[in-house]
Amino acid sequence: MNPVNNPNPSRQPPAAAYRGRLAPSPTGYLHLGHARTFWVAQERARANGGTLILRNEDLDSTRFKMEFVDAMLEDLRWFGFEWSEGPDCGGPFAPYHQSERMEFYRATLEKLRAGNCIYPCTCSRKDIQQAIRAPHAGDDELIYPGTCRDKKLSTLNSQPSTRFSWRFRVPDGETISFMDGNYGEQKFVAGKDFGDFIVWRGDDVPAYQFACVADDAAMRITEVVRGADLLVSTARQILLYRALNLPPPDFFHCALMLDDKGERLAKRHDSLSLRELRGQGISPEQLRDGWGVSNKAG
Repeated sequence: MNPVNNPNPSRQPPAAAYRGRLAPSPTGYLHLGHARTFWVAQERARANGGTLILRNEDLDSTRFKMEFVDAMLEDLRWFGFEWSEGPDCGGPFAPYHQSERMEFYRATLEKLRAGNCIYPCTCSRKDIQQAIRAPHAGDDELIYPGTCRDKKLSTLNSQPSTRFSWRFRVPDGETISFMDGNYGEQKFVAGKDFGDFIVWRGDDVPAYQFACVADDAAMRITEVVRGADLLVSTARQILLYRALNLPPPDFFHCALMLDDKGERLAKRHDSLSLRELRGQGISPEQLRDGWGVSNKAG
């Protein structure tokens, strides 16, 4: 294991121990939908006698603000969350701020390059929109048409001003299946339900899919609990685990919380932020009333 990621091997937990995680991004105040999904994660960790960790996913410097990091920790504690490892308390897999893990990410990216799993891509989102006729993927990400699949890094090195991202080459036509702990068996076809996806952005920042897999594997997460909007992302991430020769964790996707218009909650819903609800004098117990551990689909 990379020494940057594992400074104290003697403190590693047993391989069979349940390890869950909370992984918020400080791009706004946490809302009630976050809280419900995180609560399911905490309850499942407790039910399995496991460990819950907190990871601050602060890679996108164009969107996050330090004030949201402090607010995130405060709101989570107020709501009743407890974690054993995290940016505020440390742990055997520190650092728990993603922005402090760049050396580890670069080493992991090199493994994908060595395996010929990724290729440089100079396409912008506008380029992709103009090149394709296919509809968006199930999670609204454009299905990449493969324009740069044969592009070589050596060609780009002769053009030092050219900005490019690294894109993962998916096995077109292969069905990626997994058993979700809440929604049951899931199947997605590579190249149809999702296409080649970015793992490292053109502004030199690891993409969500890549950083999530790298960290969950390194921190020995055994079950990932998150929203149902990320079901397709799980198929992408399973391919990354396979390319890195890493075992994937189990997955449990929670039904999304919707507003009165039937739209999923987002950080723009300030009226349902934990901070706002707390200011109204509503207790965490009142907000959790009726929540079950499973948060079953449908």
